[in-house]
Amino acid sequence: MKKIYIGIVSALAITFTGCSDFLDVPSQEKVEAGDSEEVYTPEMFVNATYGMFTDWDYAFSYLAMTEIISDNADKGSSPSDNGSDKNLYDDLTFTSTSGSSEAMWKRWYKTIGRATQSIEYTESYGLTDEAYKNRLIGEAKFLRGLCYFYLVRGWGDIPIQDGDPSVRAPKAEVYAYIEKDLQDAINGLPVKSGYASADLGRATKGAAQSLLSKVYLYQEKWEQAYEYATTVISSGEYGLESDYSVIWRASAENGTESIFEIQARGESIAHGVQQYSATQGARGETGWGWGFNTPSDNLLAAFNEAGDTIRRNATIIFRNSVLWDGRIVGATENPMYNYKAYSSANAGSDDGDKNIRMLRLGEIYLIQAEAANELGKTNEALAALNKVRNRAKLPNVTTTNQSEIRKAIWNERRLELAFEHDRWADLVRTGQAAEAMAKAGKNFVAGKHELFPIPNKQILEVETITQNPGW
Repeated sequence: MKKIYIGIVSALAITFTGCSDFLDVPSQEKVEAGDSEEVYTPEMFVNATYGMFTDWDYAFSYLAMTEIISDNADKGSSPSDNGSDKNLYDDLTFTSTSGSSEAMWKRWYKTIGRATQSIEYTESYGLTDEAYKNRLIGEAKFLRGLCYFYLVRGWGDIPIQDGDPSVRAPKAEVYAYIEKDLQDAINGLPVKSGYASADLGRATKGAAQSLLSKVYLYQEKWEQAYEYATTVISSGEYGLESDYSVIWRASAENGTESIFEIQARGESIAHGVQQYSATQGARGETGWGWGFNTPSDNLLAAFNEAGDTIRRNATIIFRNSVLWDGRIVGATENPMYNYKAYSSANAGSDDGDKNIRMLRLGEIYLIQAEAANELGKTNEALAALNKVRNRAKLPNVTTTNQSEIRKAIWNERRLELAFEHDRWADLVRTGQAAEAMAKAGKNFVAGKHELFPIPNKQILEVETITQNPGW
């Protein structure tokens, strides 16, 4: 068996222990020189890449860039607690020195670096089981593609790490890189049912196909988005949960609707997404958290206007209510909180037990619907859209007008996927951001706010990396 250089091991800092059976690896917070004879397997490298998704950044900075910034959410907490910079994202006054976008920029690039090291190590390790080797590489390429997707949709042209990291590659080139990674992952990964129970939660062929359909959607490659979404739906590997409200409960983790989740649950609670539930938990005498990322009146009105009580009540925790597990929410500081972040067993614990849903079948139906509508496949678009609506006990959309169907799908995405970290990106990609922000009382500057600013520290370190317009 091959040994790994001590410097690389130190950089990896494998810390994803105890979160799921397949991630039950020794913790290596710091590897000393005396430990250099330790043997690390390719699987441990891949597991360490998954571990990058459980970091604190996903419990706080990620919220600012995906939901607090949008019309779905307000900063929350108390008026005097800005959460370092969450008020700036809420007000659209953040800058290139704001910490949240800098944190996620670094987090995604560090994860990409770890995934690349994992791929290179696996390729050179000498594994004789080709299927196993290709699976590990496929998992790492899926995770790398996911991070590049977050980066390109947030910043546009970005450096490709294994190209020239001092130059921002054109957006189209980055998307081509992601597509190649995901195609490779599709070819190497098993379907969900092909994994042993101990490996449940790893990236699958369906996860790579689903992400690829979403990547195509963001590029308006409608044929490909429709093809891959349809492939996932038709695979027989997934189904919609009959009860929308259970999707975010422990009983539904890695369940029928789940395509990819960040794993947090093991035999003992060790380290899920650090403080994800705590930062968003109800704040006050009967609360259990910090109260950030609270549902906005704007979102509540959208649910009420649609008559969507099922998804409203599964998305929003209201003051003076009783939760599904009997917990009483009394006089809290804010009137509403994010129900999808709630963990029954570990409500406010630093190391929580909650899996974070990243891809699920409900969204894939809406990708299929949107792509089908743009292709003029009206019947297919309505069938997919109404499949999602019917679960929420809402009537069918019957119009055959393409523009009206488009708006119905966009609104359905908001109601179905609220607080699942896509709202801001959806507003930008569909051209709704300026109008939606105006209705929410926020000043969206066209030509500027479509992209985040390149972090100032990155530009200072690599002067050839240029800034985005308006920043």
